[in-house]
Amino acid sequence: MEKKIISLKENFAKATKEVAKVIIGQEKAIKLINTAILANGHTLITGAPGLAKTLAVKAIGKVLGLQNARIQFTPDLLPSDIIGIEILDMDQESGQKSFRYLKGPVFTNLLLADEINRATPRTQSALLEAMQEKNVTLGGKPYSLDKPFIVFATRNPVDYEGVYPLPEAQLDRFIMEIVVSYPELEEEITIASKDYSQELDKIQTIISQKDLLEYQELVDKVPLAESVAKKALTLIRKTRPSDPSAPQEVKEFLEWGAGPRSSYHLIHTARAYTLLFGSGVVTEEDIITVFPHVMRHRIIPSAIFNRSGQEIDDLIQKLIKN
Repeated sequence: MEKKIISLKENFAKATKEVAKVIIGQEKAIKLINTAILANGHTLITGAPGLAKTLAVKAIGKVLGLQNARIQFTPDLLPSDIIGIEILDMDQESGQKSFRYLKGPVFTNLLLADEINRATPRTQSALLEAMQEKNVTLGGKPYSLDKPFIVFATRNPVDYEGVYPLPEAQLDRFIMEIVVSYPELEEEITIASKDYSQELDKIQTIISQKDLLEYQELVDKVPLAESVAKKALTLIRKTRPSDPSAPQEVKEFLEWGAGPRSSYHLIHTARAYTLLFGSGVVTEEDIITVFPHVMRHRIIPSAIFNRSGQEIDDLIQKLIKN
């Protein structure tokens, strides 16, 4: 196992260097995306247009040897545009007719759901079964998806018209929400000097699909002390306004806290993070590092909080400090 962990760290470090040929800056976002992939978890990526969110996912998919597919979500997108459709087919020789399943873009390893909040709730829900059960059902027959199957969904926080917020049940399926920020001045000067999207074909595959599946199996084997687990779960429970341990700010500013699924996601993400960037044993620092990204899309602010002008990350940091 130790050799496998060393191989994991070395190969992901090489993969990150390869991605850096295409993506300038965004080191924190790339680290979190790698963590989500190792944890085999679906991820939301939020940021203004033009921050290379789509390009980053494509580049990481290529260096990890994963098949990519992209769906541009629009208001007129249908569920069949995601999962596929059955068509009536006729055999040219016998003339016999039968239904044939034309698979949709969901049958891939890394699905990029671009601007997912522009599609209607009916279309958004077409991804729910695929994300949770790793299969789709059509005509009463289940079809298994390839392994691994990971959804990276981007959403544009700028527009408020013609968008449909994701329901809480679907948001809870995402292991993390990664917020992508603007680059530094020196980074933007480098970006402006060259079209780095043209460099995508030049980057090399570092990790095979088979190796990645083996790396993902290591995550649940990462040691976790009971004391660290208790502190992680205590922190989650403090996000729930009805919990006696919740601070006054939570009771005043939150409608709903993080549910039980977030407990597993927090521990699992921390295990993947420490495999990649830590000691290989989950520490309180690992929990604190990933906590904001696992929580920010799960806790529901109240109307009072929305009028206060604060950000949800500010409240999360206060929870961590307390």
